[in-house]
Amino acid sequence: MKKRMMLLCVLSVCLALLVPAISFGKDTVSWMEAVAPPFFIHEGELAGQGYEDVVTDIITEQLPQYDHERIIANITRHYQEFKDGRRACNVGLFKTPEREEFLYYSIPSFFTLPAVIIINKDKYRQFGSKKTVKLEDLLKKNLIIGRSLNRSYGKPVDNVLDTYGNKKNIFQYEGAELSLNFFEMLKFDRLDALIGLPEEAMYQAERLGIRDQIMTLTIEENQTSYDAWLSYVACSKNDWGANVIKEINSILLEQRPTERYRKSYERWLDEGSVEGYRELYDEVFLRAID
Repeated sequence: MKKRMMLLCVLSVCLALLVPAISFGKDTVSWMEAVAPPFFIHEGELAGQGYEDVVTDIITEQLPQYDHERIIANITRHYQEFKDGRRACNVGLFKTPEREEFLYYSIPSFFTLPAVIIINKDKYRQFGSKKTVKLEDLLKKNLIIGRSLNRSYGKPVDNVLDTYGNKKNIFQYEGAELSLNFFEMLKFDRLDALIGLPEEAMYQAERLGIRDQIMTLTIEENQTSYDAWLSYVACSKNDWGANVIKEINSILLEQRPTERYRKSYERWLDEGSVEGYRELYDEVFLRAID
């Protein structure tokens, strides 16, 4: 009887020691990433130097109370993780009404140049020989434009694509190396144009050796506001996500003015764009708090 009592006491002590360890273990944030350089760069000499890589590093360094894991998946998988209420976040998403149904957003985390139309130079005349084009008008012509499935290009462009896009003028695609595959389609004349960010265009064009063959056209609908310039950290829309977003907002307010944060994106711009970008960074981005 005494031996049994002693054994029970020992087991009770062991359980008492284990429970705090389990209760106070670190929570894990799953950071959802896509194969989309130079946002994220997962391979090669520049691995980890994409601007979303750097900002993820900055944020996670300031959240030592969590463990962090990075998950590479397509946007559809991202959506599923968020809709299922997983403890997941993404460092840079545009706001859309659809996404706001299952995501909480931070204050702006990125200030990027807005999406552009990317074409082969030899098709410039087909696009009116103008550096600025109206996307709505292009979608009324006999042109095929590449659009990533479930990707947002900012409210102005999304609205035009959703209103005037159809099976005849839009080619939608999702898969591994999404951006690279789109540029290869452009290179081999399977598409008339792509929609993407300027730094994305230059990165992929250089990767394929066609930088001198392509050009970008400004989208007129993007010039009326800065909505298409701002993206945000987003986390699953539950109590956990709300708490993480509050912590991230404090970090962003502290870190956005730093040189390291600003240069995470600035390094991917051509020299002629840096000065103007830096002025807008201070005047627009640092003042954006909702």
